[in-house]
Order: sequence, then structure tokens, then C-alpha cells
Amino acid sequence: PQVCWLTPEQTAGKQKPYMYTQGQAVLNRSFFPCFDTPSVKCTYSATVQVPEGFTAVMSATSWEKQKDNTFEFKMSQPIPSYLIALAVGDIVSADVGPRSRVWAEPCMIEAAKREYDGVIEEFLEAGEKLFGPYVWGRYDILFMPPSFPFGGMENPCLTFVTPCLLAGDRSLADVIIHEISHSWFGNLVTNATWGEFWLNEGFTMYAQRRITTEVYGLAYTCLEAATGRALLRQHMDNTGEDHPLNKLRVVIEPGLWGVNPDDTYNETPYEKGYCFVSYLAHLVGDQSKFDAFLQAYVNQFKFQSITADDALGFFLEYFPELKEKGVDSIPGFEFDRWLNTPGWPPYLPDLSPGEQLMKPADKLAELWAAHGLNMEAIEAVDITAWRTYQLVYFLDQVLQKSPLPEGNVERLSEMYPKISKSQNAELRLRWCQIVLKNNLEAEYSKVKDFLHSQGKQKYTLPLYRAMWGGSESARALAMETFSATAPQLHVNVQNYVKKILGLK
Repeated sequence: PQVCWLTPEQTAGKQKPYMYTQGQAVLNRSFFPCFDTPSVKCTYSATVQVPEGFTAVMSATSWEKQKDNTFEFKMSQPIPSYLIALAVGDIVSADVGPRSRVWAEPCMIEAAKREYDGVIEEFLEAGEKLFGPYVWGRYDILFMPPSFPFGGMENPCLTFVTPCLLAGDRSLADVIIHEISHSWFGNLVTNATWGEFWLNEGFTMYAQRRITTEVYGLAYTCLEAATGRALLRQHMDNTGEDHPLNKLRVVIEPGLWGVNPDDTYNETPYEKGYCFVSYLAHLVGDQSKFDAFLQAYVNQFKFQSITADDALGFFLEYFPELKEKGVDSIPGFEFDRWLNTPGWPPYLPDLSPGEQLMKPADKLAELWAAHGLNMEAIEAVDITAWRTYQLVYFLDQVLQKSPLPEGNVERLSEMYPKISKSQNAELRLRWCQIVLKNNLEAEYSKVKDFLHSQGKQKYTLPLYRAMWGGSESARALAMETFSATAPQLHVNVQNYVKKILGLK
């Protein structure tokens, strides 16, 4: 299950097959013999022979090509087994910074270079300033074929990412900050068990938002965090707050056949974990002191695998005055409650600086939802300078207010080609959802095109749910699109879609 073999149809170039591995959480045991637990770290080396016309790449600190199309790889730093990764295909590279290059199929390499030239180094430098040296040498990115079902996988030295990041205008370039942040949190300091996955993801979300604040300012970061909070709310409403998976410390109990840690994957470790780390920062009460703590934490535990008790114990040792105050047992905010009680986070960071970006978007959405459009007021709002998350926030509000009065969505589409014709996947997803919710058949082709262009789970499943919950023609569109695109989807995504469409 760990090794994905793609037919030429599932690649961007459609000429040659491709293979890649995805080790997280416990799949690398099916790729090579290993202690497949994040509690054990090791160095590795590999010799990979591939057919003529193919290139192999791995999550390794050094690699070289020998004769007979054989590649030698070495990872000189100890890593957990889930971070060992290999990809083989028709792939080429281009430099985009002093220690970064992009890898992709030949038909995507120019777009990848344009999108990321000079961008990664800025993010790496911001991360180093905050969390200490970047220890992995290179930071390369491999743009996967469109059927890659995930957003990104932080394999050290070589992050695997979805080609959906290639929006053509750098409007999704900052998504890579999350994967870069894993260089310190997750890859360097690792959760010892998958039951405490929040140690990887909660700290990484916090780190990502610290870098984003340094690079883009606090208002934008708060707006992005508000989008994350909305996803957490949605997840908890779907599962029920008291679902046992909505704890930070998840009990992965072996039943008859054991439990796959992948089944515990959801928004909670990311966004509730982020809230817990924010709560720790709030207890400290001084950003620069908390930044210094994060740097000390990375330094203390680098190349190790730790538990939440290790992390929180170190926090209390580092701030003895907080330990004396007994901050770990403040009623309602006990560390134990954070870890072991399911439900909504007891503390939410203040995202009000984001309101200066949210308010104009809220107002504009209201104008578009009105009977009888006030075009003068609408034209007075200039959205040309809005960045991705402000537009996403606006579209989310429009979606909530949909279906809109007759004719409004058509007007909206004409007025903002920046949105309705965008190549930015986050905007395309929302626009397609709005098209379906308003049953705008004239733009069904956009839904079809988007689903033909990529197979990322996060975008594919919501659109099939929306089509299946829509009109007769929307259901017909779902069936037609799925029968055409099924061969280019990852097998897991195929199965999820079949479930939505009630197919065997």
C-alpha cells in the first residue's frame, strides 16, 4: 500500500509511468524492513537502479548518479522511518535558490520554476531566525503528478507537493511554509507515537503562522488562522465534539486487527494543537520570550522522538515562575484536560487583527446576496489587491449565503474574472462549490475542468458531495466526470468517490 505505481494517464505528461512512496504513518513497513514507529530514528543509504529515461530522487542529504542509471543516496541525519521516501519518473530539476531546486515532469518544470524562484530562501531564512539553524542542507520540492492525493509531505530535503500549488501568480506559494516548518517540528523533533500527532502538527501550525506573520504581517496570518478555525468547527460539528478522536492524545487501541493511525487523521491535531501551543505562548505573555523557548525546545530535543509529557515538562522547567504558579492545573485549562478531554479548545487565540481584512469581505458578500444589487456600492470595493485568503474568506461567505437571488452569481462571475477564471486551486474549489450550490449550469464546465486537472482529496471529495447533493443535472455531471477521470485518481480517492456516488 506504500508504493504508488502510476500509469502514464495518471501523470502530467501522460507519456511514461511514475512511482512514488508515501510512508506516513505506518506504511514504510511494506516498502523495506524497518522499525515502523516514529520513536526510532536512523540514518539510511540506498542504491536505486531505474530504466533508461527515468530519474530517481529520495529524501536524502546527498545523492549521485552512477553508470547504468543507478542512483546512490545517503541520509546522514537520523530520521524516523516514515520520512524515507522515493520517487521515480520522467523528472527534471531547476534551481530556485542557493540551497533549493524544484523537481517536476518536464511539462511542469517551467511553471514550477516561475512560481518558486527566490521564494523558498526567504521562508527558510525567516524559519532559521525564529527556530535555529536549518540542519538538512538542501530544501528541494518535488511537484507530484496531478493524481497525488495530498497537499504535501514533508520528506526531509525533498518535500513532495501537489501541483495545485502552481497557480501561475504565486498566490499559493505561501502554502509551502507549512512543509518548511516541519523541518524543525516533526522532522527534527518528532512525536514518539502517532497518538500524539499534535506534537508534530500543532507546533508546525504555530511555527507556520509565526513565519507568515514575519513575512506577510499579523492581519493576514489571523485571517488564515480564522480559515483554519472554521475547518476545525466544521470537523467537530460533523463528528460530534465529544468524539474520542477530538482529543490531542488519541488512544490508538489495537482491536481485532489493530487500528491504522491514518484513521485518526483530522483537523484536531492541527488546529486544536495550534490553540494549545498558542495557549502556552499566552501563559508566557511575551512573544520574544516564547520564540526563545521554541528555539531552546528544538535544540533540547533535536534528532529525538518525544512525548507530550517531555514537551510540557521542558516548558515548565524553562519557565520556573510558571511552574511555581501551577499553570498546568488552572481550572478549565489543565494541561491534562487539553490532552485527554475531547471537544472544542478551552482557549482560542485572539484573531481580531484579521478583522480589518474580514470586514470588507463580509460587507461585499452581503452586497452580493441582496435582492436588487447595489452596483455602485459593489464597484466601490477594489478587490485587486486582495491576497488568496481574503478572497477565500469572501467566497466562503458567498457560499454560506447561497443560493443567491436570481442572476446574482452570473453578475458576480462577469464582474470578477480574477475569481471565476482563476487557476488558484483554493479559489477554484470555492467557485465550483458556488456554481453547484446556485445550480449555474452555464459554468458546469469549470467544475469538470477542475476535476480533470487534479486529484487532490481535499478538492475532489467536497465537489462530488456537492454534485451528488444537487440537482439531477449536477448528479449526471458527477457520474460523467467520475467515469472519465477515475483512471487518473489515486485508488483511495476513487473508493471515497464511489462511496459518495453509491457505486459498488
